[in-house]
This record gives sequence, C-alpha cells and structure tokens, in this order.
Amino acid sequence: MKRTRRQSAKATPNANNTADTAETNNDDVSERIRTTLAAAIGEGALKPGTKILEDAIAEHFGVSRTVVRGALGVLESDHLLERKKNRGTFVAEPGIEEARALFESRRKLEHVILELVMNRAEAEQLDALEKLTDEEEHIHHHGDEKSKTVLSGKFHVVLAQLGGNAVMTEMLSKIVARLSLVMALYEEEKQDDCGADHHRLIVTALKAKDLVKAQQLMDHHLADIEGRVRLTEGQGDRHTFMAVLENFSSTG
Repeated sequence: MKRTRRQSAKATPNANNTADTAETNNDDVSERIRTTLAAAIGEGALKPGTKILEDAIAEHFGVSRTVVRGALGVLESDHLLERKKNRGTFVAEPGIEEARALFESRRKLEHVILELVMNRAEAEQLDALEKLTDEEEHIHHHGDEKSKTVLSGKFHVVLAQLGGNAVMTEMLSKIVARLSLVMALYEEEKQDDCGADHHRLIVTALKAKDLVKAQQLMDHHLADIEGRVRLTEGQGDRHTFMAVLENFSSTG
C-alpha cells in the first residue's frame, strides 16, 4: 500500500507538468490563430462582414473550438471581430461614427508620437526609417497589391516604435488595423499609392528637428487618406454587396 502511495505521489507532479505543457501549447496556438486572422483582416483577405468559421480554424490548427473561441475573443476586444447573437462571429463592420472617431484619434496620436520621436530617436534610427521609404517606393512601382497593403501601415508603426512608448505603439497599431476595415468599407476608389513621398518628407522634417513641419506634413498625409473615403449611410452596405457580387459572379 505504501508503495502505491509513493507511486501516486510521484505521478502527481508529472500530471501537473503535462497539464501545464498542454495549457502553454494552447496559449501558443491561440496566439498563432489571433495573429493569422489579424494579418488576414489587415491585408484585406478577410473582408468586413465575412463570417469566421470556427470549425475550419479548429481543424486547421488542430485544437478544440474552445481554444479558437479564446483567440476570437481577443480579436473581439480589439474590435476586429464582432459576435452576432445566434449567427456567429464576423469580421467587424465599423459604423460611420466609429470611423470618424478612429481618424480623429489617429491624428492626435500621430502628433504626440512625432514629438516623442523628435526628442528620443537616434540619427541612425531615422536613417533606417528613411530606407523604409525607399522600400515603399520600390514596392509602389514593382510590388503586388498584397505587398503594398502590408507595407502601407508599417511606416507609422515603426515611427511609433522610435518614440519609445510601447503603449502608444500598441494603440496606434490597433487603430491602424481597425482603419483597414474602414478603408475596405468606405473607400470610394482604391488608389495605387503607398504614401512614400509623404513619408519621406516627414522623415526629412524630423532630421531637421522641425516638429511643426513634421506635424503639418503628417496632417496632410492623413487628410489625403481620409479624403479617399465617403462616410455616408449606405456606402458600407454598397461595398459589402459589391464584394458578394464579385465572389459569386461568373466570368465564364
């Protein structure tokens, strides 16, 4: 009997370790699911209003739907997904007031970020940021649409990182992600422009220690982006309907 108790006592830590390992693995997979879906949404592969298929995700990643729902819950809290009662989870469709609030928040945040960068960024970091604008220019002329979409928000996130404030960087990253949904819904005519010229001028102003100029250039750049959308009732519905037509119409 004593031997059995010893064996049971020894087995308990192993069982705990196994449970801990399983939980860690689930956390890792949950993060992979989150980043995969966030990237697909940001790059426009998953359009606003698209239904998220939990069973397909669970099968692909080899996990339970409970793990999948945990990942989806994080994306819901980031406002990239929305759960509709008795219907499931869908890629979010930002309303007009939400879109306006996102644009306003971004303008204010970018101003503060520029000030932080001016005070904290090293010369070599600004040189690296300038090289990023060269990469943007190359992709603008030679890259595919996916590459252009991926790069479009990268400059702003890298710029925020140079400000040395992780909270603001996270805030901007989330705003940029949500604005990708706004652009997908309300952009009147998609422009083949990555903003490299604007970005380069902003870096030049930062190097010259001209904060006012840098902020003015940023305002102009963001106004150009906002000018591409038409925030009116029905515009989002029209884009969603056009996407359905594109998906289901036959070219043959």
